[in-house]
Amino acid sequence: MKKTNKVEPASRETGEAVSELTLNRLSVYLRHLSALDATGVRTISSSAFAEQFHLNAAQIRKDLACFGEFGVRGVGYYVKVLRDHLRHILGLDRGAKVAIMGAGNLGLALADYPGFADDGFEIAALFDTVREKIGRRSRGGIPIYDVRDFKRIVQREQIGIAVIAVPGAVAPQVVQLVVAAGIKAILNFSPGALKVPPRVKLKSVDLTVSLESLSFYLVHNADNRAPAARARRDQPPPKAPASVAVATRRPGPREH
Repeated sequence: MKKTNKVEPASRETGEAVSELTLNRLSVYLRHLSALDATGVRTISSSAFAEQFHLNAAQIRKDLACFGEFGVRGVGYYVKVLRDHLRHILGLDRGAKVAIMGAGNLGLALADYPGFADDGFEIAALFDTVREKIGRRSRGGIPIYDVRDFKRIVQREQIGIAVIAVPGAVAPQVVQLVVAAGIKAILNFSPGALKVPPRVKLKSVDLTVSLESLSFYLVHNADNRAPAARARRDQPPPKAPASVAVATRRPGPREH
């Protein structure tokens, strides 16, 4: 790997050219690098990094090459330096303010999740239409505003990301409100497909889809089947009745 003495955080490709899968893997790398840094590891090779966290070394090098050269020949990657690179690439060093649409159970849980702050995301406000909720705060102290004040609060707080945590029936109207306020990045937890303009990035998280995939795993993985189900599966298929066997038997040469 070529030695580099300076940070090269800029992407060699535009943000549009970098695939969603690549960005997802960068987040995975960042988590693992943070874990290594916390344990005092200073340097690591791509192969050792891949082996320790069950990753693909070639894929790691390919993903990082999209954004510059980060390794040192004979040394590998400096863990802390590469971690800071990835934080810069993902925009985490600049921080981002987030608004949550919907102060129900999900919205309140998201607002008070402490892990967001660790990655540079500040939950600035919650919004709802229920009069009894407006003017109150979450347990963590996040204020709840009237949804009609959304645009004003977004401009005042310089909010860049909106999270949709409302019932599916009202989600389309809420998204329209969010887009009209100038928000360009939306994380959606509501069910169903939502439409946004081309220059607005929408990511949807459907927990039901994940549960359905786990259900498939339980049903089709032999080790997870109930004993009775496994016993039924292991039984030989029933034999056809004699009458059926005769009816389906092919005639011999002399029977034509």
